[in-house]
Amino acid sequence: MAISANFFSRLATAAVAVPLILWLVFVAPVWGFFVLIFTAGLVGCLELFQMTHPGDRVSQTFGVLLSAGASLGVYFYTHEPKYLLTLLVTIPVLAPLLTLARLGDMPSAALRACAMGFAPFFVAIPLTLSAIMQRDYARGYALLAMTFAWGSDTVAYFAGKRFGRHKLFEAVSPKKTVEGAVGGLVGAMLGAVIGHYTFLPELSLAHGIPLSIAAGALGQLGDLGESVLKRATGVKDSGAILPGHGGILDRVDALLVTNATVYVYLLWTHN
Repeated sequence: MAISANFFSRLATAAVAVPLILWLVFVAPVWGFFVLIFTAGLVGCLELFQMTHPGDRVSQTFGVLLSAGASLGVYFYTHEPKYLLTLLVTIPVLAPLLTLARLGDMPSAALRACAMGFAPFFVAIPLTLSAIMQRDYARGYALLAMTFAWGSDTVAYFAGKRFGRHKLFEAVSPKKTVEGAVGGLVGAMLGAVIGHYTFLPELSLAHGIPLSIAAGALGQLGDLGESVLKRATGVKDSGAILPGHGGILDRVDALLVTNATVYVYLLWTHN
């Protein structure tokens, strides 16, 4: 099984990023982790707008500002239903209004209008859930969602390399295989076991294993969903900010969904 040079670049990046993330999650003040998440979310949104609004700096800037407002609003007004409903209503309404002002190429206008309203809900808010979980619940839940996403991604990579025979969704991601996807579920389950025995003992395996399967499966769909965006806009990587990983959006595509899955679990079991 040959391992690409890109894998070692990813490993080097992880060697730097993982200790920083662990420190921010468990040691630093909660605002420190939010600053990281907030910044990553805005970069991810910018990468998405660069795909859907190439060359339109005004629209990209407006989209990032809209996403920033969504992230800040959800974080600081988590328990204020009126504020959250206001975000839910106003963001999709503002998106096509901006497209009217920046009409540009008519065949891509629908994509641009939808992307403007979609990015805050697909990128900014799901990433912000990491910081909310760290602030409002046991800090380990933020790490658990990352473990599901990145554990699944890592084991899927090796399982696909070693056992991959059957294409999973060739039209969207030619290298992904059914065997790799199964390995990804195993990786997510390992994350639940590691979490239970190390940083999150309050999460029983009776809850952790089913949660990991759901998060692992949905996280892989999130990865494929981002691949659809890239293929539809002719982009190979969302960016190049992380050596070996591509852009922020390439790295957090599964995390967006595992965050949402773990957060919904917490809402239904801890409130």
